[in-house]
Amino acid sequence: MSNLDHGKFTRVTTLFHSLLGLDVFLLFFTGYAIMFNDELWWMLTLMGGASGVTAIHRITGIGLVALVVFWVTLQVISSTGRSNFSEILPAKADIDAFIQDIQFVLGRADERHPSARQFAGYKADEVPLLSYIGKGVVAIFSIELTLLAISGLLIWSKTGLAAMFQTKAAAMAFVTFHGLLGVIMLMGVMFHIFEHGMHPAFYPVETKAFIPRSMVPEHHGDDDEEPDTTGIERLSLSPSWRTVSTIFGAMTVIGIVSVLIGSIFDEGYPVPRELAIGGGPSSILLTVGINLGMVVLGVGLVLSMYGNVLRIRWEQQLEEDREPTAAADGGEPQTDGGQPESDDAEN
Repeated sequence: MSNLDHGKFTRVTTLFHSLLGLDVFLLFFTGYAIMFNDELWWMLTLMGGASGVTAIHRITGIGLVALVVFWVTLQVISSTGRSNFSEILPAKADIDAFIQDIQFVLGRADERHPSARQFAGYKADEVPLLSYIGKGVVAIFSIELTLLAISGLLIWSKTGLAAMFQTKAAAMAFVTFHGLLGVIMLMGVMFHIFEHGMHPAFYPVETKAFIPRSMVPEHHGDDDEEPDTTGIERLSLSPSWRTVSTIFGAMTVIGIVSVLIGSIFDEGYPVPRELAIGGGPSSILLTVGINLGMVVLGVGLVLSMYGNVLRIRWEQQLEEDREPTAAADGGEPQTDGGQPESDDAEN
């Protein structure tokens, strides 16, 4: 076992992360089934055709708005939320960490800045809640999700949107903005899946986002002495990591490039027909690439479900470990029949 950088978040945060991930995955699957209806015809069919996909997309869109409102409210009304919010705000140390990281890459610094530490070789309390990179990821995703929610609500009715802005061009600008923002966010989500799913120390899934800090001990081991490091040196690399990470990395890059190219060549959404370069897929390779991108998203969904399974199993293991302790503290051990043991049971 090792005590790396998992267990930094509260139970509410980990549950929110799982619900948000599920909602965003459904938004991507339904949104791109509409956007690439030629290449992803099978996905469109599985979700009930155009009307079914549109209904699911709108329902999950409402879910996204509800999750965003809930999270913002929680950060304002709870002391833990306000404390965590202050932790993700950029500080001078983050700027110093970025500059020192550049110097470190160029060979002009001996080590990384403390605010840039992740886990390797450091104790858990020496590692910041979020490095400057983590803060940037949180900020980017927060801005993108907020803009997606607002633009999605505005284009719910294209007729009403056109009437509001009096011109079709202005209405289509919002549609284009919503679709292209989704393409940009897809790139970040796919890299996020690769980063946290293929990390050599946590492969196949990083438990930090699923197991809350209240369920993780300060350190592992049979003695009571606090270890000097996180214990990363006690880990061994999985034999399948190199092959799987290489294949999955290639799929991630191909999927991102294909979706970006497809968003330019496909007409109507998110790029208006007047601005589209082509009309549909230019080759079978583009169709395969877009489908590979959806496979990467599917793997991300599976890994998210697997992370929650690990959390449930972790909770069950903790409960089993507590039961003998409770019996030793005054409870009566029981036989298989559920009755307290007596001296006659030994005769």
